[in-house]
Amino acid sequence: MTFMIAFGLASVMLAVGLIIRSKVGFIRRMLVPTSVIAGIIGFFVMNSGMVTAVDAGMYIQIVTLLFTVTFISIGLTSNPKSKSTASSGRDVAKGSLGMGFTWNILYALTPFVAVVILLAIGGIFGMDAVYGLLIPFAFTQGPGQAATYGAIMENEYGIMDAATVGVTFAALGFVLCFLIGVPLARYGIKRGLAKSMASRKIEKPVERGYYNKDEERESLGDETMYSGNIDTMSFHFAIIGICFLLAIGLAELASMIPGIGPTISGMLFIYGMIAGYLVKYVMRKLSIEHFLDNKFQSKITGWSTDYLIVASFMSVTFSVIGNWIVPILIISVIVTLISLAICLYFGQRYGGKNDYERTIGIYGTSTGTVPSGIALVRIVDPSLRTSTSVELGLMNIPMMISNVTFATIMLIASGVLSMPLGLLLLLAPIPAYLIVMRVFKVWGPKTYDLKEESTAHVGDLESVPSK
Repeated sequence: MTFMIAFGLASVMLAVGLIIRSKVGFIRRMLVPTSVIAGIIGFFVMNSGMVTAVDAGMYIQIVTLLFTVTFISIGLTSNPKSKSTASSGRDVAKGSLGMGFTWNILYALTPFVAVVILLAIGGIFGMDAVYGLLIPFAFTQGPGQAATYGAIMENEYGIMDAATVGVTFAALGFVLCFLIGVPLARYGIKRGLAKSMASRKIEKPVERGYYNKDEERESLGDETMYSGNIDTMSFHFAIIGICFLLAIGLAELASMIPGIGPTISGMLFIYGMIAGYLVKYVMRKLSIEHFLDNKFQSKITGWSTDYLIVASFMSVTFSVIGNWIVPILIISVIVTLISLAICLYFGQRYGGKNDYERTIGIYGTSTGTVPSGIALVRIVDPSLRTSTSVELGLMNIPMMISNVTFATIMLIASGVLSMPLGLLLLLAPIPAYLIVMRVFKVWGPKTYDLKEESTAHVGDLESVPSK
């Protein structure tokens, strides 16, 4: 019952968000997704004290569930085998590696920046510099990790209210993610930088957010099952259920690997995507791959992403500790601007046709979560034509290297490392990350320029300007 109340409340937020998107002019023109509007409203509703039947913990569980479902659905969706849209394994690997190491750089750099800011101004507000160490958990990982690691700092190291500060950072990260990310995505459409969009002109249904009854619209897909036997939607969700169980089994097997097992087994969504690929492969070998309709499967991905974004916002409990809101805001804004600059710099240099989509995705992920990155990507790539969404999942593999930064943060928080030495160690891996990016050619010449309009379009993805 609690789950259905939470689902129903999120649905109400989506309905309200859709009305606001269609009626409020500046929001409509900025192409803000309904899920983002709904999430922001849900965030305030959940923190108003009006809702008592469900708490943020339930939404955290929903986020975990839908996160895995989203990547299962991505794994089950085959990319069209055309010259303009198909991506080779090498392209996907490059995108995953480039975005993963960009994330690693921010994961190491942002706590350094936050601590330095608090060393400079924290004393005015009575806020210790150690709270700056929470920023990477909040911005690059999300509210769940911010609350988890904040609680560890509270319980193990005696850092009072660390969990609350961490979640506050996370809430602000979400807001800044979309406050900057949505206009950036819109700018890319207008300038022709989003290669997956058929036209740089923003059509009325795109701006409005829905189709009128007399307007041409796309099909949801084709029936693959006789409804008197089993509905097509039921079959697709049955396959997702099978993949979910397979993902749990793969995660259990991974947990048995000595040393790294416990770490890599926790990323259930990665095993969900692998399970999707495996099931699709088996179906192909059995000549029943056509039972899964790719277009309809992409709609399931969109459904899970929409609810995932709403639930992510509604899982955040916002509680600010007195005057600390001022340094928290200052840190959040500065870290956001640094994250934006780094994502824009490297995003133009990954070396792929979908580098603008990658730029949008890595920015969204670096200030929120992977789902927020996917939400921004869907603005410029609504049909998920590019491999960007897959790369956002696979980039978690190179991100595992960031455990060295996590260990450094915890050693500083525990007092084992002094603050000056700890700050130096936080920056130490960054040169190595840059070398790896250069060696693997995911840091090279520009593939697009924000200041110039692109002449490429969805039917000509091969002609991408380079500088």
